Amino acid sequence: MSPDVLVEVSAGVAVLTLNRPEHLNAYTAEMGALLSRAYRNCDEDDDVRAIVLTGAGRAFCAGADFSDGATPFDAPGDDGAFSASPIDPAAFELCKPVIAALNGHAVGIGLTIALQADIRVVADDAKYGVVQVRRGVIGDCMSHWTLTHLTNLGVAAEVLLTGRTFTGSEAAALGIANRAMPADQVLEHALEMARDIAVNVAPMSAALSKRLLWDSAIHNYSPRQVASLETQLHRRVMGTPDAAEGVAAFFDKRPPRFSASVSSEWTALPAD
Repeated sequence: MSPDVLVEVSAGVAVLTLNRPEHLNAYTAEMGALLSRAYRNCDEDDDVRAIVLTGAGRAFCAGADFSDGATPFDAPGDDGAFSASPIDPAAFELCKPVIAALNGHAVGIGLTIALQADIRVVADDAKYGVVQVRRGVIGDCMSHWTLTHLTNLGVAAEVLLTGRTFTGSEAAALGIANRAMPADQVLEHALEMARDIAVNVAPMSAALSKRLLWDSAIHNYSPRQVASLETQLHRRVMGTPDAAEGVAAFFDKRPPRFSASVSSEWTALPAD
């Protein structure tokens, strides 16, 4: 792929790296298109069991690119091409677990892209924020939805309406991040989680669980609707070769050898 987004797949883990370190990985439309393509390719590849999204150098993504006097906030044309959610599919729409390793600053769209991941690991002393209201626009990448569901309405209101920045430690305290740690440990911690998923988690089980998790939020399912779907999805996987293999590997004290192909065997959840 373009040097702006690097893709490396090894041992079941795809590492997607925003790669404009000389510009603190500032976001461009090309970067968004490349990341969208990488997400789609990874989701269709059975060799990929988990995805880690990170940034090259000392930042994750410093926000929209304003270099060379350009501004991404000019009035859009009349062709209908503009979207405030340019990453398509969003990370939460994939079947593969996505871990965002925010190795440094993530501001504006740099943070809102990461809010779409399943799990976020942040640098404890780096700067984070959805600052768009301070630039005369508003939060993007579905942040008015993701923040509310990751945290609560009060936290989302504070983050979106003040546009203030905060440290990684505060992001974890607010529930925006899963955990904060020294910057030089962020990527390796995310990779350890991804490798564990790649080795020990059944890919179809992960896909079904992830889709039910996010669809429950998207469709505002009631507890009883979720119970019904969990029952239906259990019936889908109970008695399969992977269910037998998971139990056998547990008793044999060895890594499981799962065989289900999400790319060829996937069917939508019953309520989709």
